[in-house]
Amino acid sequence: MTMVQVSIELPREIFSALRTDPEGFVREMRIAAAVKWYETGVVSQSKGAEIAGISRAEFMNALNHFKVNPFQYTADEIIAEITHR
Repeated sequence: MTMVQVSIELPREIFSALRTDPEGFVREMRIAAAVKWYETGVVSQSKGAEIAGISRAEFMNALNHFKVNPFQYTADEIIAEITHR
């Protein structure tokens, strides 16, 4: 897998406000972004875990932490798909 490095500039004070260091901030930002993209249906669980840099099991725990449903389909969507077969 080819990696690309992305950099952003942030005020130094943000790290003390969030009680983290730059490495911890990056780790949390990757997880938060991946969870949000999963929640909005942009990425799958496996791709979300890859973006976050964690295992799929850890990603499932992150979804739970952020109170995001691990299922991308609603019950109505599943019923509709089953009844249309």
